[in-house]
Amino acid sequence: MLYLDNAATSPVRKEALEAMWPYLTGAFGNPSSPHEPGKLAAAGLEDARNRVARIIWGRPSQIIFTSGGTEANNLAIKGICLANPKGRHLITTTIEHDSILNAAQYLERFHAFEITYLRPDRSGLISPQDLAATLRPDTTLVSIGYANNEIGTIQPLVELARTSTAPFHTDAVQAAHLPFDLGIDALSLSGHKFGAPKGIGVLWSKLPLEPLVHGGGQENGKRSGTENVAGAVAFATALEIARQESYLDLSEFISSVLEIPGASLTGHPTHRLAGHASFLFEGIGSETVLLELERHGIVCSPGSACGSGEVSHVLLALGFDEDTARTAVRCTFNTNHNEEDARIAAAALAEAVAVISRT
Repeated sequence: MLYLDNAATSPVRKEALEAMWPYLTGAFGNPSSPHEPGKLAAAGLEDARNRVARIIWGRPSQIIFTSGGTEANNLAIKGICLANPKGRHLITTTIEHDSILNAAQYLERFHAFEITYLRPDRSGLISPQDLAATLRPDTTLVSIGYANNEIGTIQPLVELARTSTAPFHTDAVQAAHLPFDLGIDALSLSGHKFGAPKGIGVLWSKLPLEPLVHGGGQENGKRSGTENVAGAVAFATALEIARQESYLDLSEFISSVLEIPGASLTGHPTHRLAGHASFLFEGIGSETVLLELERHGIVCSPGSACGSGEVSHVLLALGFDEDTARTAVRCTFNTNHNEEDARIAAAALAEAVAVISRT
């Protein structure tokens, strides 16, 4: 099987499994307990926190381990906005992950926040000028995703953060291999996107946070509940490896797929994630293409796994109609894939579209 849905989830790295194993066996204690197994677990947790902080250019006390990217985004949006609001105004975009958009809607419904949604251009880029025009003295937070999971567009985040007069958060779940020295205030990551197990994520925040989960005061009082020590260790290990790897250049793959009649690339042609390519196939539903590809042993997706079965709100926000949005096919490679894998995938896509077109 050629697995090309790494933007949804990636295989767990052997190194991450090996790193977490001691904390599932000998050092299995509760890190809040004063005995030796608890102390061993606490030491592993703090080592993982220190390692993540070094990579993100933050302090260990600013690292909060969560259950994943969705919780990290919720903690960022709700926690920052409710902890120390300058006002009740939040700026985000129409192409964010549902965890951002739904958290924003929660603030609007229950805390009388006003939400401004920036619209991207056709390639998915957000304009710093548009951001500047919407900033207000009472803007509590700006949240703009670093790289879009559906179309792969990378935002000019340094310029956007420099433009902002309000605290700035980014959903960096798809961007673990990109630079983190961005001049921002908070950042979300999810371990299963780069080789850690599902169920572990991080929010790095320099800002005060109102906790979403109350209890024993773990994670410096910002996220209660017994910590997932093994997951945190695996997260740190996988993130360190991901920062050292590089992705296959997909320019030849993209060019080959664009030779298919009716094919077009979504997202920015150059400011895009390595290993990520999403296409539209005029008049051909994505489900039929995906089924035909799976018959050839190739697995990919129409877009976000979190929005499975729904029309992509990202593609609609870019100006595509519903019928066109339903033709999306996303191929996301990992760092183990090679040029032969890309050639096989391109040929299979061409054959799948040809077979469907004949029926």
